[in-house]
This record gives sequence, C-alpha cells and structure tokens, in this order.
Amino acid sequence: MEPFKSFKSMGMPIDILNCDTDAIIPARFLRIPLDDPDYNQYLFHDLRFNEDGSEKPDFIMNQQPFRDAKVIVADVNWGCGSSREHAVGALVANGIRVVIAPSIADIHRSNCMKNGVLPVILSREDCDTLRAHMHEAPGAEIDVDLETQTVTALNGTTFNFEIGPFDKHRMLNGIDDIGMTMELDAEISAFENDRKDYAWL
Repeated sequence: MEPFKSFKSMGMPIDILNCDTDAIIPARFLRIPLDDPDYNQYLFHDLRFNEDGSEKPDFIMNQQPFRDAKVIVADVNWGCGSSREHAVGALVANGIRVVIAPSIADIHRSNCMKNGVLPVILSREDCDTLRAHMHEAPGAEIDVDLETQTVTALNGTTFNFEIGPFDKHRMLNGIDDIGMTMELDAEISAFENDRKDYAWL
C-alpha cells in the first residue's frame, strides 16, 4: 500500500445524499477481479453510462475538468449499504486517494484505510462550502496533509480533521493488514522459538 503523507489534486463534488456502495460500483461487477485493466470503468458505472455504453453528459465525472479529479468531496453518509470492498477498489483504479464527507459508513471507511484511500470527516457545512467552491471554480485543487491533519482549498481556506493515531500511523507508513502483522515479525518469531521447548506439553 502506498504511504499517504500529503496529496494535492483537483476536487470533484459528488452531490448525492446517502451515496451507497451500489452506486459507487453496481453489484453485477463484483465478480470481476480487482486487477482487471478496465476496473476504472466500473466506478459510478450506472450514473456515468447509458445502457448502450455512451456517457451521460450530466454526470459530473463525465465533465471537464472533473475527469482528472483525484479527491472526492461527498455529502452525508458516503459509502453506506453493502460492505463490498470493491467500492474502494473502483476508487483506487481511478487514482482517487481522498474522500471527504460529513460522515462515512464505518465498514467503507475501514476498507478505505486498508487500501490507501484517506477518509476525511469534515462538518457538513465545511463539505457544502468545498463542493460549492468546486462548482464555482471547476478545476480547483484541494491539498490534503495527513501529518498536519489539514485540508486546504485553492482560496487558502484551511480545515482541520481528526484521525486516530493508529489509523494515522498506518496511512503515513502505507501499512495494510499484512503489514501490520509483519511489524510484529520479531515478536512472533521469538514466541515460535520459545514454544518449541514446550511442544511436548
């Protein structure tokens, strides 16, 4: 998992209340391997594409300059519904490293942390302000600094966010679940060596 220290990219406003994981990636794509080269196409698939595969021009991800955005600013209850990890896989396939929202479903938030996507909780007022700014100034960048726990908009406005020390450590060092275990490799090896003496018990 790639470490996260700071990240600066264009922001994309997603003005959808309770945007669930089925909207983020429809269930029919869940059997497709995450390393599929076309996985980026499944993000918001039914919102982005018509049945014939043509783009829906009114969906923001199909509009310039938002096609290149790597930071999402969402509304309340982002990532609710099914616990599918594929929703985060679709974000990662599109290079999205940050999701900012007033609230993020617990399991989805955990999946984000395990896959290198930083979930940032700001107040609803702050998120509304950021999304309005991005609509007014398309292409505006957002600077997210995990070490200082700040989000800075293009106009210089800075917002502070909270994150637990354990989650912050994981993200700063790019440690996934396997990496967490490997951090204890010396202790595990020492335990295994000691228990050999008691294997007969």
